[in-house]
Amino acid sequence: MEAVISQAIHNKVQINAPMPPAYQAILSPEAVQFLEKLHQKFNAKRLRLLQKRKERQQEINQGFLPHFLEKTRAIRETDWQTAPVPAELHNRRVEITGPVDRKMIINALNSGANVFMADFEDANSPTWDNCLQGQINLYDAIRRQIDFTAENGKTYKLNKKVAILMVRPRGWHLVEKHFLVNNEPISASLFDFGLYFFHNAHQLLQNGSAPYFYLPKLEGHQEARLWNEVFEFAQQELHIPNGTIKATVLIETILAAFEMEEIIYELREHIAGLNAGRWDYIFSAIKKFIQFPDRVFPDRSQVTMQVPFMRAYTQLLVKTCHKRNVHAIGGMAAFIPNRKDAQVTEQALQKVHADKQLEATNGFDGTWVAHPDLVPIALEAFNAVLGEKDNQKGYYKKDLEISQNDLLNFHIPEGKITEQGLRLNINVGILYIESWLMGNGAAALYNLMEDAATAEISRAQVWQWLKHQARLENGTAIDKALVQSLIEEEITKIERYVGKERFTQGRFAEAKQIFEHLVFSPDFPEFLTLEAYNYID
Repeated sequence: MEAVISQAIHNKVQINAPMPPAYQAILSPEAVQFLEKLHQKFNAKRLRLLQKRKERQQEINQGFLPHFLEKTRAIRETDWQTAPVPAELHNRRVEITGPVDRKMIINALNSGANVFMADFEDANSPTWDNCLQGQINLYDAIRRQIDFTAENGKTYKLNKKVAILMVRPRGWHLVEKHFLVNNEPISASLFDFGLYFFHNAHQLLQNGSAPYFYLPKLEGHQEARLWNEVFEFAQQELHIPNGTIKATVLIETILAAFEMEEIIYELREHIAGLNAGRWDYIFSAIKKFIQFPDRVFPDRSQVTMQVPFMRAYTQLLVKTCHKRNVHAIGGMAAFIPNRKDAQVTEQALQKVHADKQLEATNGFDGTWVAHPDLVPIALEAFNAVLGEKDNQKGYYKKDLEISQNDLLNFHIPEGKITEQGLRLNINVGILYIESWLMGNGAAALYNLMEDAATAEISRAQVWQWLKHQARLENGTAIDKALVQSLIEEEITKIERYVGKERFTQGRFAEAKQIFEHLVFSPDFPEFLTLEAYNYID
């Protein structure tokens, strides 16, 4: 193992992790000093905002439901616009997302998508090596000095024309435990953003582009304001004009849905759009109302984009974005083509096309896919609706009214909790957690590319069903004994699914332990990634 650096600049920063030469180059004294400044200036406010999240959850538990804020009514009702975005961001009809490993970056940039979102968040297991190597990979990609040779000898390199690069740092709730300032871990958001921005902002401008970001897990406009303050400070520190950074905010929490206009307003010099982060949004809806016995969700497969609260949320997102002249980006198509079963692949591609066609006809300007083979499918659907237009910002349903009740209408007609749904949540939850522990945050499971959001929904539903003594459609009570027995049965199935050698070499015992803690804990654990972070280096 490489030597561990215990102290850095001004004796304030400790880096408690291996530091080979390539990592020392990324964590240069100047970069470390920049990160230290970000921490000193913004971490206290971040912690206050996280405390406000807890207080808001307590209010919801007491019956004070999310609502449109009266104190910001003027922002919603007055006429204002956002700063313009660069020409290269006018057409974002297909965006591909994935983790920051070297092969993925090359394939995604070459995929034919308009945008590649390089993900340090839900598709990334935040090991020290993944995060630092990811920064190196992006540094090399921006300078077109990235290549990759697979074990079979196949080589990968960038095409002449590549997708526009955006980066998603980790959320405000996470820390980078290996980087301490005055013995306090730095915000993972500031760490990911700061390193990428410090090393690449000027190079991106020289390339004719700019630093573009996706901002995850915001729960309100005050958290967006903090990001805006970070952007202003970072641009000033690097002598870059204010407004150069452009960011797209994921609306993937139900509280943020009530503050979309306010979020755009806080970031109005830096905003490029909002994204309908559908899977995390479902998780957020379950989580925020998990104490309510009358809001128990059915199998997650039944929570589609057509159910009332999801339909209302996406309609409001499109209206809000186009009212303020920014992009509305649709949700993820997670399917992975099955090379061995053409029929499975064909059926799935038809579903992807229908999903993207629905988004396009509902006014979205673009969408997400997880695999290069889905890029042409999504492009076809959006091209059919957009034609020669770059986007649909002129699509503005001014008379559309979405109420508080619409956003909180969790009724799902004929919704059921089935044994198959319970088993699937257990199976996929354990499989994903094990993949994450092994350093892979984008797990290929049953022809789907899963990230942390799927596992979050899975374990949240099991906790909710146990909490409220829900029953399966056949009348069987969901209790601890049933769930424990199904966990044991699903572990046996998982061993057959992955193979004995992979199972023996993996971390399935720990994944099972973590999953059991998440679903049997008396208090609902807020994020599985916070729990599992203690198990990785």
